[in-house]
Amino acid sequence: MRTRWGRRRARRRDERGQTSILIVGFAVALLMGLAVVVDASAAYLQRQGLDTLADGAALAGADGGTRTEDVYDEGLGAERLDQGAASARAAVAAYLRAVGASRRFPGLTHTVRVTGDTVEVDVRAPVDLPFEIPGAPYRPTVSAGGSAVITVDRGR
Repeated sequence: MRTRWGRRRARRRDERGQTSILIVGFAVALLMGLAVVVDASAAYLQRQGLDTLADGAALAGADGGTRTEDVYDEGLGAERLDQGAASARAAVAAYLRAVGASRRFPGLTHTVRVTGDTVEVDVRAPVDLPFEIPGAPYRPTVSAGGSAVITVDRGR
């Protein structure tokens, strides 16, 4: 014959271990959330670095792509200088070599578009994430872009 105390003791034994499962589940969820935050921060910081690199490359391309011989031969009829595509691309490549971009961002690729007076530079590089999250790409690619225009100041 079970007494009232016996039933409570039996019920308590059935519920033991439930807290451990909840704690382990919460710890796994917390660690996964931490891994996502750390990986997202790493990707964000790399994008910021690529953004700065793209802006500097665009400025170098706009400066190096200016066809100064046109200024001396034909004068300035417009408010902006046209860019030479080949010299702008060469200036961007020289800038990326000078700042050691491929050492800082292994696997870096870049594209340069020159349209009239604007130089646009896009850079992309794979990012090494600190944690490997199941289902996520192993080496995702981060990209950034920058553009620059040379404007003539006529001293008005």
